[in-house]
Amino acid sequence: MTIDAQTFAGQRSPDEVFSAVNKEQLQRRHQVGKVFELLSIASIMVGMLFLIVLLVDVFIDALPWLRPQLFTEFPSRFPERAGLRSALQGTLWLISLTALFSFPIGIGAAIYLEEYAPKNWFTQFIEVNIANLAGVPSIIYGLLGLGLFVRSFGLGRTLMAGALTMALLVMPVVIVASREAIRAVPSSIRQAAYGLGATRWQVVWSHVLPMSFGGILTGTILALSRAIGETAPLITIGALTFIAFDPRGPFDIFTVLPIQIFNWVSLPQKEFHDLAAAGIVVLLVVLLSMNALAIYLRGRFQQRW
Repeated sequence: MTIDAQTFAGQRSPDEVFSAVNKEQLQRRHQVGKVFELLSIASIMVGMLFLIVLLVDVFIDALPWLRPQLFTEFPSRFPERAGLRSALQGTLWLISLTALFSFPIGIGAAIYLEEYAPKNWFTQFIEVNIANLAGVPSIIYGLLGLGLFVRSFGLGRTLMAGALTMALLVMPVVIVASREAIRAVPSSIRQAAYGLGATRWQVVWSHVLPMSFGGILTGTILALSRAIGETAPLITIGALTFIAFDPRGPFDIFTVLPIQIFNWVSLPQKEFHDLAAAGIVVLLVVLLSMNALAIYLRGRFQQRW
């Protein structure tokens, strides 16, 4: 027997050694992955536990006050007479006007950036700034609305000023969501339409927009869901906390559900705190309804390629 054979006699071959090392590393990775999985599940369970406890506490406080008078009465200094009528109507007015302003402008900007804008440094500069505006704190939009719409344009503390401010707040989200939906339409659809002699606008109007409408609508509704729960911008522009009449138009003063809830929470009587809990339940129902509508519309209009 040669010296090399004697040296390696009774030892594992290099392939076996390599296989054993790989197996050991794979086992270690599986162990680390299992630990991370358990930590992730624990984090989710802790978050869900706190959420459930919070929701149960709110519902227990709100249950005695979830009565028809909550929706038919105006705010009052007497808890048994207080309701959300003006705040609920103000919220519906505000969201409707916000959608009216943000939806066409946001979609138009998304169409221009995706279908018409040249790929140069200026377009890239606009895209970066739109993405950055989506993360700006809402209080900044409130200060902008106060200086621009309330004072410079002379709109005052009206629904119009609040809607324009909230439209600025949600417009970056609408633009980003709409661009993603438009970008998801296969380029082969566009090329086929161009091959048949269609103009760029005909391609956008007849093919791109119908195929991306589900994603655009979903992003818009989710953006409006964010707007419906905002308080800081509206307090900044001077939205009132006590309104004892129905808004009759976009130039009336107003209040909304989050501001009314904030007002009741700041009062010392426990009855008003329970009313605030009932307002929170109503606001949650509105938000969940909008999110459910977004999910339905996404499934209704979504097209698979």
